[in-house]
Amino acid sequence: HSMQHEFRYRTIGILSIAAIVAASAITVSGQYSLTVNKERLENARNEPQNWLLMNGDYGANRYSRLTQINRDNVGSLRMVWALAIGGMQDTGRNGPEAELNPLVDNGYMYTSDGWGTVYKIDARAPDHAKFEWIADPGVDHEGNTSRSRGIALWEDKVVTNLPDGRVIAIDRDDGEIIWDVEVAGVTEFGRRERFLTAPLVADGKVLVQNGAGDGGTRGWVAALDVETGEELWRWYTVPEPGQPGSETWTDDHNAWKTGGGGVWQTGSYDPENKLYIFGTGNPYPIYDPEFRPGDNLYTNSAVALDIDTGERRWHFQYTPNDSWDYDEVGVHLLYDLTIDGQLRKVVSHYARNGFFYTVDRNDGSFIKAGQYVNELNWTAGINPETGTPLEYDPNLEVQIYNPEARALRVDRDRMKRACPTWHGGVAHQPTAFNPDKGIAYGVGTEGCFSQNGAAVASVGPEGNVDNQASERRNYTSELYYGSITAVDAVGHEVLAKVVTDIEVRSGATVTAGGLVFSALQDGWVVAYNDETLQELWRFNVGTPLKGAPVTYAIGPKQYVAVQTSGRHLHPVNWDQLETSSYLFVFALDE
Repeated sequence: HSMQHEFRYRTIGILSIAAIVAASAITVSGQYSLTVNKERLENARNEPQNWLLMNGDYGANRYSRLTQINRDNVGSLRMVWALAIGGMQDTGRNGPEAELNPLVDNGYMYTSDGWGTVYKIDARAPDHAKFEWIADPGVDHEGNTSRSRGIALWEDKVVTNLPDGRVIAIDRDDGEIIWDVEVAGVTEFGRRERFLTAPLVADGKVLVQNGAGDGGTRGWVAALDVETGEELWRWYTVPEPGQPGSETWTDDHNAWKTGGGGVWQTGSYDPENKLYIFGTGNPYPIYDPEFRPGDNLYTNSAVALDIDTGERRWHFQYTPNDSWDYDEVGVHLLYDLTIDGQLRKVVSHYARNGFFYTVDRNDGSFIKAGQYVNELNWTAGINPETGTPLEYDPNLEVQIYNPEARALRVDRDRMKRACPTWHGGVAHQPTAFNPDKGIAYGVGTEGCFSQNGAAVASVGPEGNVDNQASERRNYTSELYYGSITAVDAVGHEVLAKVVTDIEVRSGATVTAGGLVFSALQDGWVVAYNDETLQELWRFNVGTPLKGAPVTYAIGPKQYVAVQTSGRHLHPVNWDQLETSSYLFVFALDE
């Protein structure tokens, strides 16, 4: 066993040295500086000492090969340092959406806060950290919400998008802003587009996306040149008349213009096929499918775009003509799987609608789905051939699904109970995958909700929603609790599930040490056995947690870092904790 260990570490050592030699550039002062180049990002998993992409690697697996912290010793994890950062000014009680984790490159951390300020932190000392630089792009707090889901590294740059619609690139060495472009704007109806994701840089292109689908805009993904910020292409999640997919919007009042399909979580990248693969949000208006008859492509879908052209290569729609807010904005995991003796390149996804799906990465064809939430009643199941809900009828403009759970306009005076809840399942919370064990992990919310059917009014044939003239929607949430779920990636069975009193808004990270790390809204950082989800360690930092933990190493020593943020509670007063903005770092007590 020790031979194997020695061999493994020696291999990693050789890889790291080779990577350092390959990517090094001598700076003016004669020191070696290592840029985060294309090769390093495409092979990020070979650098377990670092955490180079928000979701761990281009496949969004959030898997670390580090093993120093393991099931036997995780009980002696201790906080070794903490650092206060900004981002909680002018945020209100339930406002900030700072769901992110720091990036780590050779002892330096890079992160942002809810107002888009970026920090470079020297994290090399074992007992404290200090700021190298702080870059404040001057976001106006009036009219904006404190929000960040992270940043990206590319060569000598740190790239981020801002709550006011700008995308900026910052010089990694001195914190100076290199370029600053406005990409998200205001639609013809005066509705603001917004960034709700971290950017991803792939093949020299910065991928950013509009997430304000629930604000009555059309979602889109845009690619910018990483050197200049110049926009190269833009793809809209809701097609305009005449484009492929537009036939799935059959209304007579241009519902596509406010059609939704916002993108709330960064996509994944397949460098071999040069595909950007991401999930799209729900159609808008959210709960009245009769306002927008048809399947409403490409909402609630997995979409693969050609990174060079921005053209759609394939799509897979999870819930056509949705009425429950089952947007599929969550992470799409990329990995290879042996199914029926055949190696398949797949995309897997914990869907909001309560099922865990796997589709083929090359063409989006359906492979398998299985229920992962405890309570599910909106459909009797998924068609094993097509992947559509069993009751789906391609001849209907408004789907019925399970009429007991589907509130339509005729139900304006009665409540229909649906599971999972409208906040349910796994939403944008980062998921994780252990490639050695073939287990996928999702964190989120379980439970059900009830709603009546309320007609949304249209302004007229030119489009837009008339909120004043719309009927009132009533709804209640029940059975509301958090969960962490482990699913067998091949069989799609739930292997283990642990429930928490409070919804989980952070995410999961899995390690070769046999651990899954997550964080809870009421301040707990938690480590679980990666197979049984038995809890092995917890520590309370006294402030709500929405960012997922990450792990990295400085020399031989492994660390776990978690960044705090705002809250997202129903009800808001559940935890009685003050929101703050901090980095907390843990290591083994030695």
